[in-house]
Amino acid sequence: MSVTVNAKPSEVFQALTDSRTIQQWSGQRGKVEAKIGGRFEMFDGWVKGKVLAYRKGKVLSYTWLPDDWDKETDPSIVRYVFHSATAGTRIVLKHSGFPDAQARKEYCEGWTEHVFKPLKEFFVSR
Repeated sequence: MSVTVNAKPSEVFQALTDSRTIQQWSGQRGKVEAKIGGRFEMFDGWVKGKVLAYRKGKVLSYTWLPDDWDKETDPSIVRYVFHSATAGTRIVLKHSGFPDAQARKEYCEGWTEHVFKPLKEFFVSR
């Protein structure tokens, strides 16, 4: 999926990786350590993972394992690619490795409602 946000790629990247900024747009705690293998947490620790790629303003990727998935389930992979666009930044998101088709459907809706919509509103209100 992709979405355009009215901000520079560096600003959008920071909003998705800086703990204080994550709290501002999401209303919940989040953490992304700025290194490969670093810790990732979002939504007050509901989802956890490890950083796989961290290139400021370009690419961000991490494993994704929410608390409500079966403990035997392997983590899925989230990858953002940031592109400069006339209206700001086009984010291309690929989330792969879901445990089943139902989870995939729910996450498509969840990314829009819980990440992209509040992120866009955050930049509009600044």
